[in-house]
Amino acid sequence: MKREPSDKKDSPANEAGRSARAGKTPALQTGPGGPDAPDRGAADARGSGTEWNVAAAAELVRNGIGSDIFGRIWAVWGILLFVSTMLVFLIPFLLFCYFLKDPVKTSRFNRFSRAWMAVFLTGIGCPLRIRGKEKFQKGQTYIVVCNHNSLMDVPISSPGIPAGNKTIAKTSFAKVPIFGLMYSTGSVLVDRNSETSRRESFNKMKEVLEMGLHMCLYPEGTRNKTGDPLKSFHDGAFRLAINTGAAIIPAVIFNTKKVLPVHKPFFLRPLPLYMHFLDPIAIQPGDNVGSLKEKVFRIMWDYYTANAPAPY
Repeated sequence: MKREPSDKKDSPANEAGRSARAGKTPALQTGPGGPDAPDRGAADARGSGTEWNVAAAAELVRNGIGSDIFGRIWAVWGILLFVSTMLVFLIPFLLFCYFLKDPVKTSRFNRFSRAWMAVFLTGIGCPLRIRGKEKFQKGQTYIVVCNHNSLMDVPISSPGIPAGNKTIAKTSFAKVPIFGLMYSTGSVLVDRNSETSRRESFNKMKEVLEMGLHMCLYPEGTRNKTGDPLKSFHDGAFRLAINTGAAIIPAVIFNTKKVLPVHKPFFLRPLPLYMHFLDPIAIQPGDNVGSLKEKVFRIMWDYYTANAPAPY
């Protein structure tokens, strides 16, 4: 598979990636109570009832039995279910959330979105399994950094974070009727083509943390279309951490690239999704944007490599 060119050839994160591919990066020690490997969770999904049906559907795709046709039919079902559940949850959103002020508005929206996504993800055969919620200490705000493989990352990352949070998001989706109301509520919007917008979004993210909400970012910037676990990181999340002193919690997402492949338009595959929160990384004296970016990159790369599910 062809790799995208890195943003900066000699960036610390790129060097970390090259080292990891050469086998030079030490394996991450997850420690007692750490997240379970997702392939074990996938096996558990074959239990009984609805979850067994999800596994049976996934087995059809794995065996190649009409996988392309099935994936496109399943995508139609996914769109219908998303729209219908959105309209249902729109009512309590408007009545009990939309007209409030932050941080209460966003925190309540997060609770609604968790219920919404639980219904939607289960309905499309992609139940979300989360590990590491205990990493979040009550009274602390964190910068959560996630890997980004698919559009499916967005509807699981914000609901998956176990407290009020906002996600950095592009402005285009905010223009979609009805959906844009919800999308904007849970997001700090940024126009990537505008320097002014990027500068304003950085200040808004600082305000989010000051309000007591977590801030979720995708340091890769855009979806990872390479064959590597990660592509090079941008500076934003790490500059925010250095500037505010907020600790970083890495979050590693599995299977979204398989569920909603970036190279297969209008295709949806039913598989369990996993979101694993790793240990918080506090800002230490002497840390700078480059060193912090490299540290987080190596930790996430190693964890992804050691815990990625078996290919379907």
